Amino acid sequence: MHPIHTPALPAATLIMLRDGPAGIEVLLVRRHGNSALLGGAYVFPGGKLDAADTELDPALHLDQPPDQLRASLHDAELEAPQAAGLYVAAVREAFEEAGVLLAAGPGGTAPDLPRAAALLKDDTPFNAMLARLDLRVQTQWLVPWARWITPRLPSVMNKRFDTRFFAAVVPAEQVARHDDYETVETAWLTPRTALQRYWDGEIEMAPPQIMTLAQLSHHASAGAALAAARAGRPPVIQPESIHEDGVRVVCYPGDACHPVAERALPGPTRLRWQNKRFEPIDGFEALFG
Repeated sequence: MHPIHTPALPAATLIMLRDGPAGIEVLLVRRHGNSALLGGAYVFPGGKLDAADTELDPALHLDQPPDQLRASLHDAELEAPQAAGLYVAAVREAFEEAGVLLAAGPGGTAPDLPRAAALLKDDTPFNAMLARLDLRVQTQWLVPWARWITPRLPSVMNKRFDTRFFAAVVPAEQVARHDDYETVETAWLTPRTALQRYWDGEIEMAPPQIMTLAQLSHHASAGAALAAARAGRPPVIQPESIHEDGVRVVCYPGDACHPVAERALPGPTRLRWQNKRFEPIDGFEALFG
């Protein structure tokens, strides 16, 4: 296994939430099996930052100024246009992969989703679609959740990403649905149910999704999860990959083998690759500690 020397690409992911009969639910989409990146895995909608995401006219199509969005990400090295672009990328990817559009028209009116979807299908760029429908991206609905930076040692991917995770509640009038191109299945699951399905071998997931679901399991409702995220800074999580007795181990802040001593997340501080999956050392229940 050789290190990846290419820079981490900026990316954005949206954790979409709602409240269900059993509590907080999370939207997961299954990536197409032929995808070069996490093919067949269940993920939160997301993808890399496109240049056009940073070129959106903020006066016309953003509900908050770029400087304010930059401040919300607590990253002194980030320029305001890129910060705004990360919000836009998260909203764009959610629309492209799951059909949810966190945007509003004049006076806060709901977007015309059928028309927006038709423009998307007709290969209209996201920025152009917003302009055609006179929409503003509702960045205020997104809460910065975490920043995940891919380790240099490859695992399920051979590229590195510097991904900003955002969380948002899906508007009640919108129905999430996979696009049957990049994503082929949509599932609303409680965090524990999703992790149980992973543990039972029914679905595949990568460590960021596993650890995020474990984190979400501590919240009884979507509102509680967003309130907790708003109350602090989004943690920076740069996993460390090591080998113990020939087994790959991914360590997180707070672990004895991680250079950052302070914990960033609840749950286990390391996952081991065994039984063809990533597992906490102390078993399934350790995910909820």
